Amino acid sequence: MGFTFDQGVVFAILAATLVLFVWGRWRYDLVSVGALLLVFAAGLVPPSEVFLGFGHPAVITVAAVLVISRGLLNAGVVDAISRQLVKVGDHPTLQLAALTGIVTLCSGFMNNVGALALFIPVAVWMSRQSGRSPSRLLMSLAFGSLLGGLTTLIGTPPNIIISSYRAEAGAPAFGMFDFTPVGLGVALSGVAFIALLGARLTPSREGAASSEDLFHVEDYISEVRVPEGAKVVGHPISRIAVDLGTGTDAVVVGLIRGAEHVAAPSPYEVVEAGDILVVEATSDELEELVDGLGLELAKTEPDHRDALESDTVKVVEAIVTPNSRIVGKTAISMKLRSNFGVNLLAVARLGHRLQSRLGHTPFAAGDILLLQGRASSFKGTLAALECLPLAERGIRLFKTRRVVLALSLFGLALAATAFGLVPVQVAFVAAALLMVVTGLVALKEVYLSIDWPVVILLGAMFPLGHALESTGGAQLVADQILRLAHHVPPAAILAVLMVVTMLLSNVVNNAAAAVLMAPIAINLAHGMGVSVDPLLMGVVVGASCAFLTPVGHQSNALVMVPGGYRFGDYWRLGLPLSVVVVVVAVPLIALFWPF
Repeated sequence: MGFTFDQGVVFAILAATLVLFVWGRWRYDLVSVGALLLVFAAGLVPPSEVFLGFGHPAVITVAAVLVISRGLLNAGVVDAISRQLVKVGDHPTLQLAALTGIVTLCSGFMNNVGALALFIPVAVWMSRQSGRSPSRLLMSLAFGSLLGGLTTLIGTPPNIIISSYRAEAGAPAFGMFDFTPVGLGVALSGVAFIALLGARLTPSREGAASSEDLFHVEDYISEVRVPEGAKVVGHPISRIAVDLGTGTDAVVVGLIRGAEHVAAPSPYEVVEAGDILVVEATSDELEELVDGLGLELAKTEPDHRDALESDTVKVVEAIVTPNSRIVGKTAISMKLRSNFGVNLLAVARLGHRLQSRLGHTPFAAGDILLLQGRASSFKGTLAALECLPLAERGIRLFKTRRVVLALSLFGLALAATAFGLVPVQVAFVAAALLMVVTGLVALKEVYLSIDWPVVILLGAMFPLGHALESTGGAQLVADQILRLAHHVPPAAILAVLMVVTMLLSNVVNNAAAAVLMAPIAINLAHGMGVSVDPLLMGVVVGASCAFLTPVGHQSNALVMVPGGYRFGDYWRLGLPLSVVVVVVAVPLIALFWPF
C-alpha cells in the first residue's frame, strides 16, 4: 500500500497533537478538540460523525464510573477499609505492602486517581508516625493505583476503550472480568516487587514532612499594635491591604483585644485602638504594613501555633489536585478569605516554600497550601477548592447501612454486566442514577465528580482514531511492524507493541494512547493472521503502565510534591517495574488469550 495524501495529513495532525500533549502548554482536552476540528477541515471525518465520539459507550461508561466512585467514597467504603491499616504496625515493608495492596484493590473498582487521593493522607500520617519520609511510600502508591486499573473493565478508561474496539473488530466486547486473569497476575507481581524492592529503589526525599519543617511558620508571624490615630482604626480588617493603599500580601491571622484572643478573625471585624494584630508576613511586607498604616511592632514574640489555631480554628496542609478549579488562578482572584473563609499562609512547590507574593502567585497542580480556617467548615472548603488534606487523616465514622447500600448498587451493576443482562454503559448509568436517588451522591456532586477533561479528550479522540483507520494509516504502521513479524514469534511482536504503547503512555494521556494504538493492534493482528485479543490486551497493559515520568499519569503527578520527587526519580522504580510488567504480562496474555 502506497503512502497517500490523506495518510500524510492524519499523521501530521497526530504528530502535532502528540507534540502539544508533551509540551503541556495547553491542556489535553483543548488540544484534542483542536485536532478533531482539523481532521474535519481536512475532510477526513464527515460532518455527521464529527461529534459522535461524545456519545460513544466508552465515554458514557467512564462518566458513570466516576459518579459511582463518588458514591462509594461518600458512603464510607474506603474509610471502612482504611480502619484495617492501623493494625499494620511500623514495619516499612508491611506498611508498603498493605498500602499499595489496598490502593491496587480499590483502583480495580473505582477511579484510580480518586483511590490514590484518599490514601495519600493515610500514607503521610503513617510516615510521620514512623519517623520516615513519605517519599518511601507515595511513589509506590501511585504505581499501585495504575496496576489496580488493569484488573477489571472499569478500572481505567483504556480498558473501556479497548473493549469497544474489540466490538468494532467483530467480536463481543470484553466483559467486566475478562481483564482479571492477566491484570490480576500483573498487579500481584507488581505489588510484590514494590513491597520487596520499592523502598530501596525509591529515592528518599524530604517531601512535605510537616508544616513546621516545610514552611517554618514561626519565621513569618509577627504582632503589631494599633496606636491611637492609626489609619486602620475604625476600618474592617479586610480593608487593611486593599483599600488603604499598602498593596501588601500580609494576612491577619489573629487578633488580641485585651484578654480576648481570636484566631482567624472575621474580615469584617472593625479594628480598634489598642488592638494587637497577629500577621503572617515577610520582613519586607511587615515593614510596608507598619510604615504604611502607622502601626507599631509589639514587644512580645508570639507563639506561632497559639496565634494560628484555637478550639474552632485550625491550620491544614492541602495539595492542589491536577483538575482543581484554582489551578492557574491566584488567592486574590479566587477571594479565598471572603468566598471560602480561609487564609492562605504559605505555598510550597517542589518541596520548597515560595518566596514570591502569595496573593499574586498562580496556583499549580501539586502545590501544597498552608491554610487557616474554621475547623467545622474545612472539609467542605477543601472539597469546593478541589484540594486534598495532607495532614493527619482521621478515619471518619461511617454508617454500615450506607456502606451496604452503596456496595449493593455497585454489585448489582457488576452482576448485570458480568451476566450480559444489559450493556455495561446502561448498567453503570443506572447504578449512578440510583446512587443519586438514594442520597449517596448529591445532585451537585454528579457534575463535580466527572473528570470532564478526560471525557472531552475521549469524545474528540475517537473520531481521530477512526480517521487513522479509515485512511489506512493504522495499516501502514502495522505493515512496518509486520516486517519484523516474519522473523520473530508472535509473543515478541506482542512485547514490542506493549513497550511502544507503554512509552507513548508515559508522555500522553493513557486514554489517548489506547485510542491511537488500538487500530494499529487490530490491523497488526489481521496481517499476522492471529486473534485480535492478545494484541488488544497488550495495548491495555501498555497504556496503563506509565511508570517512567510524573507526566505519564495524574497519579504520578499527584504524589510529586508531597513526596518531594524530582522528574528523574520515577524511572528508578518505574523502569524495573515496567520490565517486570512486560515479563509477566506476555506469557499470561499468551496463556489466557492465545494467538
